[in-house]
Amino acid sequence: MGGGTRLRALIVKEFLAILRDPKGRMILIVPPLLQLFVFSYATTLEVKNADIILVNRDSGGWGQELAQRLDGTPTIGRILATRDPAEVRAAIDGQRVLAAVEIGPAFSRDIEAGRPAAVQILLDGRRSNAAQIVAGYLNQIVADLAAETPRGQRTEAKAPTVIARSWFNPNLLSQWAMVPGLVAIIALLTGLVVTALSIAREREFGTFDQLMVSPLRTHEILAGKMIPPILIGLAHITAFLVVSIFVFEIPFRGSLFVLYGSSVVYLAAVVGLGLFISALSMTQQQAILGAFMLMVPMVLLSGFASPIDNMPEWLQPLTRLDPLRYYLVIVKGLFLKDLALTEVIANVVPLAAIAVVTLSAAAWLFRRRME
Repeated sequence: MGGGTRLRALIVKEFLAILRDPKGRMILIVPPLLQLFVFSYATTLEVKNADIILVNRDSGGWGQELAQRLDGTPTIGRILATRDPAEVRAAIDGQRVLAAVEIGPAFSRDIEAGRPAAVQILLDGRRSNAAQIVAGYLNQIVADLAAETPRGQRTEAKAPTVIARSWFNPNLLSQWAMVPGLVAIIALLTGLVVTALSIAREREFGTFDQLMVSPLRTHEILAGKMIPPILIGLAHITAFLVVSIFVFEIPFRGSLFVLYGSSVVYLAAVVGLGLFISALSMTQQQAILGAFMLMVPMVLLSGFASPIDNMPEWLQPLTRLDPLRYYLVIVKGLFLKDLALTEVIANVVPLAAIAVVTLSAAAWLFRRRME
């Protein structure tokens, strides 16, 4: 039997082992699509329907106007009205509201007299990111009102006009930024888990020794274990691509050839990590735990949730070892702005280096286990 025939038989055997296992089918089909839909709506940095408490001590028209504008803002949810400072403290302490707005008794009088009128905003610092976003909303509402006051109209006539335009995502839709990243993360998750289970499954079912005494060589066994997860990963990426374009209506402006070419290199790096975990694991449970233990830091260090530049300087060099960091740049760039080929290559080269290292380490450990 030739090497190509032996390798083809092992690949078919791997696919059958995955597809005949109910748990394997579940991992391949249901969770990836479910995660894509759930995370696409759940993982957003937008803050909507934030509840606030309003203390309006002003009986004039400007105070009422500000209260109405707060009530009519779609990003603000419930508005609790009170005049008791103790109730404000209790509402923030109990996390019933995210912010408190206090309008002073001389608010309208100061505006009519042309004097600066103050509005106090209290924020729940325990939810710092959401509090900062809501503070921006409230400041914008107050600034819009200030521009319509007599003093504000005189000042605005002399001030320059600034018009902001957002490139690549004109409406600043969070799903346009999140879904391409989720495609990379879910492909990482399934690739790691499927590959990590491959050798561990052989050990647990008692077929690993049979594999060792078969005519297959070491590199053929590794290739047979590596190719099916890559093909499965490409199938997932294709399904995610279709869902992203036709369900979430995210534009894909890049080249499909470039996307699939870089995806093969990315999946090879992921499969190398999965094979290393699988060679270390004695049971499928250990393999799954090892995959998830590696998955969390890879996502956190990739720049998906927070920019890499915001991380401590001593931590930033570690992100260069994360294949997800480079693939996120590629997939987001190809979706939204037709990333230049030179930039794609600049990110594929580190991916290829990581793939060579991880696959070599997996092959070395696999040979050590065979001895």
